[in-house]
Amino acid sequence: MGSREVLGQAARLASSGLLLQVLFRLITFVSNAFILRFLSKETVGIVNVRLTLLYSTTIFLAREAFRRACLSGSAQRDWSQTFNLLWLTVPLGVFWSLLLGWVWLQLLEVPDPNAVPHYGTGVVLFGLSAVVELLGEPFWVLAQAQMFVKLKVIAESLSVILKSVLTAFLVLWLPHWGLYIFSLAQLFYTATLVLCYVIYFTKLLGSSESTKEQTLPVSRMTDLLPSLTRSGAFVNWKEAKLTWSFFKQSFLKQILTEGERYVMTFLNVLNFGDQGVYDRVNNLGSLVARLIFQPIEESFYVFFAKVLERGKDATLQKQEDVAVAAAVLESLLKLALLTGLTITIFGFAYSQLALDIYGGAMLSSGSGPVLLRSYCLYVLLLAINGVTECFTFAAMSKEEVDRYNFTMLALSSSFLVLSYLLTRWCGSVGFILANCFNMGIRIAQSLRFIRRYYGRSPHRPLAGLHLPPALLGAFALSAGITGASEVFLCCEQGWPARLAHVAVGAFCLGMTLGTAFLTETKLIHFVRTQLGVFRLADKTS
Repeated sequence: MGSREVLGQAARLASSGLLLQVLFRLITFVSNAFILRFLSKETVGIVNVRLTLLYSTTIFLAREAFRRACLSGSAQRDWSQTFNLLWLTVPLGVFWSLLLGWVWLQLLEVPDPNAVPHYGTGVVLFGLSAVVELLGEPFWVLAQAQMFVKLKVIAESLSVILKSVLTAFLVLWLPHWGLYIFSLAQLFYTATLVLCYVIYFTKLLGSSESTKEQTLPVSRMTDLLPSLTRSGAFVNWKEAKLTWSFFKQSFLKQILTEGERYVMTFLNVLNFGDQGVYDRVNNLGSLVARLIFQPIEESFYVFFAKVLERGKDATLQKQEDVAVAAAVLESLLKLALLTGLTITIFGFAYSQLALDIYGGAMLSSGSGPVLLRSYCLYVLLLAINGVTECFTFAAMSKEEVDRYNFTMLALSSSFLVLSYLLTRWCGSVGFILANCFNMGIRIAQSLRFIRRYYGRSPHRPLAGLHLPPALLGAFALSAGITGASEVFLCCEQGWPARLAHVAVGAFCLGMTLGTAFLTETKLIHFVRTQLGVFRLADKTS
């Protein structure tokens, strides 16, 4: 498969992932806005910080390295060995869930059972849900490698919708169940997700008329189970070593990704109520980042991993593939920069209004608006880092990944110390400031690798981080106008003034996007081209 065909598939996957994330966030946005009216801040803090951290840590440590290593391999691999390696995530998940569950129950502060009942049961069920989700890992990797877009959309959409409906129903009718509600909903979500993948492949492999079956590396469901291979080796040791490298990196990356929650959980710098407010603001602030950046990062990591040979200099590879990868990277960087700047500029002026609509006075008063404004700056760095790291991790050799782990170790240590000090100094905003500092360092490391990677080639993908003066002026003018509009129109002047404030923002946004459309013709061509590829692929699928 040529690089342009892979690019078309990656664009299709990213587009579907984008639509999927929009659906997810709309559902969770409405669900959370509803649930916040019925729950205390303490319950929100326990569920969204303490228990979710247990689940996400178990999942991340058990599967992240396996996913990256198994999606980076050649299409000519022995898939039996790959499946054997992926099944190791289950015992690893059991180990982490037991170890972390013990820590959560025995070493951490236990909430008042009168205020937040059934904490112990919540810990057990959230750990169990992580193990259940790992049972579907071989199916997920096979679907991702074959780019079964519709399967991912249907499975994850159905799981999220059913989980949200179940949570809302239990909160409304059985609020005294406390943490039982969220624990059962989480377990139901993971079970539904795994069942969707299992049912899909059962039907696909059981149909002799399926055209897709001919392209799959398996012919029956038992091929997905652990088995002895023809070569005698249970796993591909090259993949296993790469997994170990990614595992060390994943452990450090998890600290950077969820670092503030670890500090909140283990050092008790915020009470459960403040943790709940921070988490809600954090989720709202990352809404657009998850809608746009995460699908792009996941999909184009697959693209770069398939097009480029890992650890090989750009001048020694097929030049057509190198050129396509450079053009894609430049356009992705430009798209991330423009999106991040738009969120930062307009987020400053509309943070308080957004929080008031979303969660009422519980979020819009106190530290909420300051938190969300700070997060808008973080989103800009998050956008750029997602694109640079997705290329860097796809192109690095195993040795370079190992060296990068030392940098991540230093970043992890500095992040934890900086988070603690800044939080003591300026409250929960300190978490976001520490995130910004570490994200800036990670971006610098990735940019350094990209510059060196393309240093001896004629391609300069980092030009995507440069903006024309007219567009920079449009952003600056929008920042000034929307800032003045917030002072005079929001948010104590009633709904007519609020609507006028929104109208001012819409005008400035239109002006900025119009300027971008006129000045960034190369990016517009890239977006139109990939949307066209996506539509064509969708019609022929």
